[in-house]
Amino acid sequence: MTSTRKLRIISHERRAAENVVIQFEPVDGEKIHYQSGQFLVFSFHLNGKEVRRSYSMCSSPAVDEPLAIAVKLVENGEISKFLHHKVGVGDVLDAMEPNGIFTYNPDKEARRTVFLFAAGVGITPVYSILKTALLTEEHSKIVLVYSNKSVRDTLFYEELKQWQENYPERFKIEWLFSESKNLLMARLNNVRIEQIVKEHLSCDRNDALFYTCGPINYMVLCRITLRALGYNQDQIKRETYFIPEDEADDDDLTEKKIKDTNTYSVIIDYRDKTYKLDIPYYKRILEVALENHISLPYSCGAGMCSTCTSTCTEGGVRMDYNEVLTDQEIEQGRVLICTGHPTANNTRIVIG
Repeated sequence: MTSTRKLRIISHERRAAENVVIQFEPVDGEKIHYQSGQFLVFSFHLNGKEVRRSYSMCSSPAVDEPLAIAVKLVENGEISKFLHHKVGVGDVLDAMEPNGIFTYNPDKEARRTVFLFAAGVGITPVYSILKTALLTEEHSKIVLVYSNKSVRDTLFYEELKQWQENYPERFKIEWLFSESKNLLMARLNNVRIEQIVKEHLSCDRNDALFYTCGPINYMVLCRITLRALGYNQDQIKRETYFIPEDEADDDDLTEKKIKDTNTYSVIIDYRDKTYKLDIPYYKRILEVALENHISLPYSCGAGMCSTCTSTCTEGGVRMDYNEVLTDQEIEQGRVLICTGHPTANNTRIVIG
């Protein structure tokens, strides 16, 4: 079984733009270790079925503060409504250990410029990262580019202003509000990205780091612009904050024309156990595993988080959708089993 931790809610606060910030403490009193930028996968049992959702932590391991997440209310979102309206202080939730590859590794001796691009609730993991970078790196400069509709719709607005006041020489915020009459300050575009990077880059460009978190199109814009400016792919990290509240729609995630309609066998190695499954062409590896009561790590089920990332050591896997893995990682055999289908018999997958 996938291990879980029980977390007790110690604060449940409504914030801007229909967000709620929830703070936790471990029921067993044992500290949870995590990296800035990671998320927690929560397991809910509603209407006789298990539903999992991942939420990035806005707290930082470099700060003496409770574990915290921010959740935006999603229209028709079963879980977001539950977390907004059905839970409160004292309630206990089940969560897997922290996960995710959108992480920041602090280096006390580092001298670099860290650019953080966030839109809306995408600030959540970015807020964790900026706190860690400011507190653990004395010589690095942090630049936050933060897009929202307006000041009143900006999550952590007052807190971010305070951090800027505390670190005026090292922390700069570029606010973008879509309601602004100044179009250059309203929405992020490639020209504005170029201007911001040129203005604030204060260290060796090869040491610069870029973190982007927001809608897919927003992050694509950032990536294309930064690559055009000559920055390497490994300098640019992304985290998709939008995960569908409803079950993934097969019509959206599977190929329209499937040429291979064979059933292939898969061998899964997970936690010192080996499972062998037959995967029909119209089902994904994770889907069949869960049908056989094999509890594997997963969250979004849509190729948009990294919880189910595994390694294919034999055979092959095609993915219907991937918003996580880089081309280099795929070449190294990394796959997402939530959207993956085997392409050969005895395809072997190592999880973990």
